[in-house]
Amino acid sequence: MSAPRVSFVSLGCPKALVDSERIITRLRAEGYEIARKHDGADLVVVNTCGFLDSARDESLNAIGSALSENGRVIVTGCLGAEPDVIREKHPNVLAITGPQAYESVMAAVHEAAPPSHDPYIDLLPPQGVKLTPRHYAYLKISEGCNNRCTFCIIPALRGDLVSRPAADVLREAEKLAKAGVKELLVISQDTSAYGIDIKYQTSMFGDREVRAKFLDLSEELGKLGIWVRMHYVYPYPHVADVIPLMAEGKILPYLDIPFQHASPQVLKNMRRPAHGEKTLERIRGWREVCPDLAIRSTFIVGFPGETDDDFEMLLD
Repeated sequence: MSAPRVSFVSLGCPKALVDSERIITRLRAEGYEIARKHDGADLVVVNTCGFLDSARDESLNAIGSALSENGRVIVTGCLGAEPDVIREKHPNVLAITGPQAYESVMAAVHEAAPPSHDPYIDLLPPQGVKLTPRHYAYLKISEGCNNRCTFCIIPALRGDLVSRPAADVLREAEKLAKAGVKELLVISQDTSAYGIDIKYQTSMFGDREVRAKFLDLSEELGKLGIWVRMHYVYPYPHVADVIPLMAEGKILPYLDIPFQHASPQVLKNMRRPAHGEKTLERIRGWREVCPDLAIRSTFIVGFPGETDDDFEMLLD
């Protein structure tokens, strides 16, 4: 009996890509084959994005294409948190689950295409199946977000902050390094808030206890001997504690910080946990410690209530 074949569509951000990797790893571990085309597969799984209107449209179109080409479709991901939106346009999908609902996805797959026995499950690589090129991988350290920015739907889709134990994160990172990954991209919705929800609890990694805290995790990742790049970092004061690690070459001198704006009034209207002037002071302080620090950011212009003066402040 041939193994069931599942075609997979992964849309959205790097956090969603990690969700896709975990689902595909589970599918391969249970003997499913991953098909490159919808046509001929036993079913299609579509991991959706629901963050922007354009992403929602792309997700709905992808579901429609999968239904047209295959007819048997399971929907998961952020748009899955709004099943009525999906059912209204595509009432014939087999099942709908929200983000990081791995067990629910697998249950739906089992019902639609029961797995066949595979005696070679142990041949699956210990680091799992990755959808990125071999030289880098995403390392997701938490789910959800405790911030309530007025422009962002993520907490409604992915919930409040849920941090992984430090030992779990480090074991995954170690497996990836041993598998030949040269660069880890640390991701979450709010990387610098890592561990707040679990009160920085400790867990055993090797022969030592490691706190679930941004600094402690950064120190441990810096010992792996590969590039470590921090993404989605809010400019909280304690980020300064990590900058010396960058100056010492233990992690890359790089921060991805979504500033979004510089005007205090716009930031207040956005409910952003930062103040423009304080942020500039912090950046200057960071660069005194690590002159090579590179910062990548995103900004929102045209936010409701933004004035010409607010915009000029952002440009300055």
